[in-house]
Amino acid sequence: MMKYESQGIAKMYFIAAIGLFLGQILFGIIMGLQYVMGDFLFPEIPFNVARMVHTNLLIVWLLFGFMGSAYFLVPEEAERELYAPWLAKLMFWIFLVAGVLTILGYLLVPYAKLAEITMNDLLPTMGREFLEQPTITKIGIVIVVLAFIFNIGMTVLSGRKTVINLVLLTGLVGLAVFFLFSFYNPDNLVLDKYFWWFVVHLWVEGVWELIMASLLAYVLIKVTGVDREVIEKWLYLIVGMALISGLIGTGHHFFWIGTPDYWQWLGSIFSALEPIPFFMMTLFAFNVVNKRRRDHPNKAAVLWALGTGVMAFLGAGVWGFLHTLAPINFYTHGTQITAAHGHMAFYGAYVMVVLTMISYSMPIMRGQKAANERAQVFEMWSFWMMTVAMVFITLFLTGAGILQVYLQRYSENPESFMVVQDKVAMFYWMRELAGLVFLAGLLLYIYSFFAKGKEVEFVEE
Repeated sequence: MMKYESQGIAKMYFIAAIGLFLGQILFGIIMGLQYVMGDFLFPEIPFNVARMVHTNLLIVWLLFGFMGSAYFLVPEEAERELYAPWLAKLMFWIFLVAGVLTILGYLLVPYAKLAEITMNDLLPTMGREFLEQPTITKIGIVIVVLAFIFNIGMTVLSGRKTVINLVLLTGLVGLAVFFLFSFYNPDNLVLDKYFWWFVVHLWVEGVWELIMASLLAYVLIKVTGVDREVIEKWLYLIVGMALISGLIGTGHHFFWIGTPDYWQWLGSIFSALEPIPFFMMTLFAFNVVNKRRRDHPNKAAVLWALGTGVMAFLGAGVWGFLHTLAPINFYTHGTQITAAHGHMAFYGAYVMVVLTMISYSMPIMRGQKAANERAQVFEMWSFWMMTVAMVFITLFLTGAGILQVYLQRYSENPESFMVVQDKVAMFYWMRELAGLVFLAGLLLYIYSFFAKGKEVEFVEE
């Protein structure tokens, strides 16, 4: 059923991505319990270690998902086999082994000892939030990503150039370029934080949005049959707005770190524009599905595609805007409101678009047009379980954040951090329950790949 044999390489990337996703959620559950039972699994898995594993697994499995998506999408868009399939397979194993060894290092070796073993003193890059990876792992990531971009780039350059694969390639090159700032670790704390956001913000609120938009556009073309020209016009608009708002919108992270005060104006104004590309993405998805010229049998993939637009707009757009203006952010930065936004934004924008690609492409790589009817029912149930659970996780964290802001920073007699944490514990317990529902939804999603049932019928037009 695949047009090009090398598209099948995506399967190994997707399987690894789902396995690492499961690990990420398990550590999220552990952390959630540690919020309310401080000595849970201590000293075996301290909170700081669980947090490193949770956030690093998120980044690594999404990168696996993006790579798998690109390896499936690009040969079909470029109308030729992948430039070097052997290189894609080799980099898969290098990346997987490096990722697993790094996670085991976090879990089994004290962090200071890990820094010593990996000779961090030669090029110090460790110890910063989300960039805790040993320097040797960071170098490995650069090698893997450069080989990946070379492979994808040569495939695109020697084949058909479409808006989708060129936008995707631009996003992937940006991903590689901005990761290089993780090696810059100045002694000045303001400078350090300033350039740290060049990785963290310009990935997730800049170049990753290009990757997301191109993947979503590709799936929508396939499942709706709408003219490519219509979808490409939408893609140009979305990408333009994402870059205009996202690049200067980095300023909303510069409000309180010692940078000049003009960043409060720049950050506030351009951050207020950041929900627009996500709103456009939602309109785009629903508009295209409403205009569809074919009734594709993969109902689950269509559901994931529509859900991506809606949840990305809510999580990255609405919840981002809630606390991004400088006068509001003065009270809310670093509170559970930030965590609420982070959870729904990552799930809505990036987790869901990777699951959309997996939902569409996995049956094709297994020789089917779409998964069987029973498997799709399970998958759609898993969609609703995970999505509704994430909405409640976000709402509970938002409730905790509002109470935290009031008691700790806004009231006439502000209370200390730990006293406030005790008072918002009820929200943490509810967040934990929602997390367990999310885990159940993910397990159901994994089970759907093994469910047997009646094959769906599909008539080519």
